[in-house]
Amino acid sequence: MAWISFWADVASEMVYPIIPLFLVGALKAPASVLGLTEGIANVMLNFVRGWSGKLSDKLGRRLPFVQAGYGLTAISKPITALAAGWPLVSLARVSDRFGKGLRNTARDALLADAVEHADAGRAFGYHRAMDAAGAVLGSLCGVALLYFLPGQYRLIFAVTAVPGIVAVWLTFFLKESRKPRTATEQQSFVSAPLNQKFKRVLFVSLLFGLANSSDTFLLLRARDLGMPDNLVVLSYTLFNVVYCTCAYPLGNWSDRVGRKTIVGIGWVVYALTYFAFAFTPAWGVWPLMALYGLYNGACDGTTKAWVRDASDESNRGTAMGAYAMGTGFAGLVASVTAGILWDRVDHKSPFLVGGAMALLALVGLLLLRDKRSAS
Repeated sequence: MAWISFWADVASEMVYPIIPLFLVGALKAPASVLGLTEGIANVMLNFVRGWSGKLSDKLGRRLPFVQAGYGLTAISKPITALAAGWPLVSLARVSDRFGKGLRNTARDALLADAVEHADAGRAFGYHRAMDAAGAVLGSLCGVALLYFLPGQYRLIFAVTAVPGIVAVWLTFFLKESRKPRTATEQQSFVSAPLNQKFKRVLFVSLLFGLANSSDTFLLLRARDLGMPDNLVVLSYTLFNVVYCTCAYPLGNWSDRVGRKTIVGIGWVVYALTYFAFAFTPAWGVWPLMALYGLYNGACDGTTKAWVRDASDESNRGTAMGAYAMGTGFAGLVASVTAGILWDRVDHKSPFLVGGAMALLALVGLLLLRDKRSAS
């Protein structure tokens, strides 16, 4: 699963930091369209995440969702190369997110099924580190392509088909330990109610989701400060290098000190980074992208391990899906709000609002009752 995510992220990150440049620069779309595009894509992503997680619990199968999702993502990315306007870019992003939603919840549940509580942070941290390593390679490929093919965004989008196909091919080497449910079991299946421990984790995660607008606004801010396209993408590569480097050790650390501690540290770093992005000069983008990588390394794998710990084995896919869907919709609100603030107020306000919301979520986290054994 780690190698599959590696190659899928090579494909994704070759184009992800280029999409805002293509939309706003080449297609002349306003920033609000960027926020709307990311928001619609995330609506699709999170609806499908919730549905696919619950259905994988019902069927007792994760792997078909993983294979179909990676396949759809691989064929959707090159569609962007054909776009003459922003609606087709949005369609391609929605298709990409549909595939990601189909695979990610089932993939995370498949990983959760394979590990014990004592190793969950380390396992998810390793998976996220490999995912980020693919993002590093993908970003570097994007920088190189922008250097040798300046402004040829469409050709760059088309090239992403190659690593995407490699990721799909690797899914056929996966095996799952869960046995498929019989027809009788499927008909009688009723998902157990999600427990209170999970609901508390979900609540504070939703608060933070309202702060967590799309990363594309960080890239747009870097460009707004005068950085050329290749340096914008290179700064994003730095973010992924830091993310890749710290995800595994911080996930491992969460197995010992508790998930809440590591997530809290990550949210503090996020708030500081967003406040600083509002006032930084161009040179400050580099250390701030590194800090943003530290936040992701602390929180991305750790929160998934936290959800795994807080859910029951019988409804783990459902819990993973509920978490992904809820935080995704909160992120939709954050992204659309950030786009409106960027266009109608100023270019600092999305980051000031995001930082303030992160601090509010941190207060909720500190008030969360947390037993060490369930942390």
